[in-house]
Amino acid sequence: MTYEKSCGGIVYRKFHGNTEILLIKHIKSGYWSFPKGHVENGETEEETAKREIKEETGIDVYIDSGFRETVTYSPRKDAKKEVVYFVARARNYDYTPQLEEISEIRWVGIGQAHNLLVYDNDKLIVNKAKSFIALMK
Repeated sequence: MTYEKSCGGIVYRKFHGNTEILLIKHIKSGYWSFPKGHVENGETEEETAKREIKEETGIDVYIDSGFRETVTYSPRKDAKKEVVYFVARARNYDYTPQLEEISEIRWVGIGQAHNLLVYDNDKLIVNKAKSFIALMK
């Protein structure tokens, strides 16, 4: 069995009094999710999340390591994948999709994210992130 580890973030911004999160649509799967990618040698989880968010979206973020959620699943029958997500506050709002991997990017109201997300794990993480972000000033 192979083991993979990725890190990413629930990227958010406050926009006109509302909380919005950044969703990406993958070219391969066609599903909406969050920016994430594989850990490279010597990187911390936070460094990986920050780098992958920047590579996939062009957005710089502040990672809040106070929110750390892990999802584990099997992308193939002989593989196990762990994905660690952090809450990440956007430092800039204009995005540029990584053309090789991302077909579309959207800022969506955190309450409307469920309409685009397919996986229950993603919906659960949004609920947890929403509660965490609401406690922040």
